[in-house]
Amino acid sequence: MLMGARTVKQATWLAGIILLTVATTAPRADPRLRADPSLSALPALGPATSLLVVAPHPDDESLCCAGAIQRVLAAGGRVNIVWITSGDASELDLIVVEKSLFVKPARLRDLALKRMQEARSAAGVLGVAPEHLYFLGFPDRGVLALLTDNYVTAYHSRFTDASSVPYPESLFPGHPYTGNSLERDFESVLDRTRPTLVLAPSPRDTHPDHRATGILTMRSLARRNQLGQARYWIVHGGEGWPAPRGYQPGRELGWPPRGKGLPLLPLRLRPPEEERKATALRTYRTQMEVMSSILLSYVRTTELFSTEPMPAP
Repeated sequence: MLMGARTVKQATWLAGIILLTVATTAPRADPRLRADPSLSALPALGPATSLLVVAPHPDDESLCCAGAIQRVLAAGGRVNIVWITSGDASELDLIVVEKSLFVKPARLRDLALKRMQEARSAAGVLGVAPEHLYFLGFPDRGVLALLTDNYVTAYHSRFTDASSVPYPESLFPGHPYTGNSLERDFESVLDRTRPTLVLAPSPRDTHPDHRATGILTMRSLARRNQLGQARYWIVHGGEGWPAPRGYQPGRELGWPPRGKGLPLLPLRLRPPEEERKATALRTYRTQMEVMSSILLSYVRTTELFSTEPMPAP
């Protein structure tokens, strides 16, 4: 009897070693992305769906949500996109695209106009109508300051030398760079679009403009008792993410380090949706010149969305 028990114990130990070896050598998908089939990254979509994508900068809408945008349109729904800034504080773009080593406000404002036009082109690739695109024109790298120190007192951008929205093609040109003004303008977009689904950055994103945009969205939806309409995404998910770098069609988007604790669920893209996402990103020629391998790293067979903005305490 003793020998039998020992034999069983040895066999169990050997089986464990074999399973451990297989588990550590065989390639496998992140188990956190094996979502329960009864769960979905997005709510049910249909002709009544009105999606609003809240993008801190031109290109974020395609990085995070190009697949979701296509899926809503394919279901007969309506898609709107609002850009909080026009990306007018990119010093790397200034060096590579504008061939300037110094901050020159006029050139950065011109760069913003280029990025706005690229955003229109990218939205067109994804099928979004021009009349459903909104540019607010608030300061790149200054959104968090607007919601804190500059809620009432105007913020001055050292990049554009502006203290109010300088772009004639924005929704409200001349509105002051204050948090109060930003909230009013954003809520005007909510009134115009009447979204049933909002895709916004998680405050877990490492970029301060993204964090602030998530907070702005949460505040505005909370005032309307509509927080349940939001889903959250991450673009700046931690050092080295997404990995590997470069265009990797057919590969799943890995779990972002900053997504730890978030109930992220994958939206699985079909090959044509994935290809159209890549095409949309390539319309951002200013960005592709300086960071093409990073941008194309987001062209994966999944997009990740969370029903919660932050991990549970």
